[in-house]
Amino acid sequence: MSTETAAAQPGIEAFTFGDPVPVLDGREILDYLECWQNGRWYEPPLSLDGLAKSTRASVYLQSGIGFKRNMLERTFIPHKLLNRAAFGQFALDWLWCGNTYLEKRRNMLGQALGLLPPLAKYMRVGTEPGEYFQVRGWKDEHEFERGTVLHLREADINQEIYGLPEWLAALQSALLNESATLFRRKYYQNGSHAGFILYMTDAAQNEGDVAALRTALKNAKGPGNFRNLFMYAPGGKKDGIQLLPVSEVAAKDEFGSIKNISRDDLLAALRIPPQLMGIVPQNAGGFGSLREAAEVWAINELEPIQARLQQVNDWLGEEVVRFRPFELPAKG
Repeated sequence: MSTETAAAQPGIEAFTFGDPVPVLDGREILDYLECWQNGRWYEPPLSLDGLAKSTRASVYLQSGIGFKRNMLERTFIPHKLLNRAAFGQFALDWLWCGNTYLEKRRNMLGQALGLLPPLAKYMRVGTEPGEYFQVRGWKDEHEFERGTVLHLREADINQEIYGLPEWLAALQSALLNESATLFRRKYYQNGSHAGFILYMTDAAQNEGDVAALRTALKNAKGPGNFRNLFMYAPGGKKDGIQLLPVSEVAAKDEFGSIKNISRDDLLAALRIPPQLMGIVPQNAGGFGSLREAAEVWAINELEPIQARLQQVNDWLGEEVVRFRPFELPAKG
């Protein structure tokens, strides 16, 4: 008497094409309580390395900071002690992290030979008055001669050692903007967009056909996306193979709204009119006069920043940081 072994019933198999991975976690920037000291200098109240990375999280944030720097350079009058390139770095540090520094190089007689901006990302305020360090890593530090470094800082409500950038309140909006873009990139890169469940109940299909179909689906992801797939099922029933989309919610995730809302948050924090950022208006009326927006922005935003940077003159006792009036070309 022969015995027959029942064929093992195949189980359900599920696989994914990968998940979006953020390149920056906001916790590494804002997880702080105070400026703790290590015995020689005070550490910043937040990670300057993380803050520097976050300036590139959104095109609007980086473009806005660059726009302000360009306008400051445009109106800056070079001086023999501070050239345009040095001033550009000096202004950029002020805008991105709320701290900026100038080192006074002196001759043997104590006279100033020039002003150089050490990178604010690596600067640390010493525990003693007038003491500053440049710290690039473990045992990679430089102590400046006392009395040769000027430190300008944005005021902070929690501590008086380091400044914080004015746009910090919009940091989460910048990271949300980045996360939405990363998700949408992954959505397209995975090839099938995490887009469906292939539901098979047709008994006419054998395991070899199922394996071949699974291989074809896996090979449709990655480079060469949007490939077409043909399936021939002789003798199959009408609904033996069904394609059930699961990405309808993902396809309607309000990507445009997220980008626009986070963009508006950043522009509000940077206080830059959208027409000056090259943003295309969505309404028929537009944003209004570009010239008027630039003039109002220069009065309300550019001039106060210029006045803060001119504190250098009080420290030097000489008018080194000077600006020409903001003027637009005459209408042609």
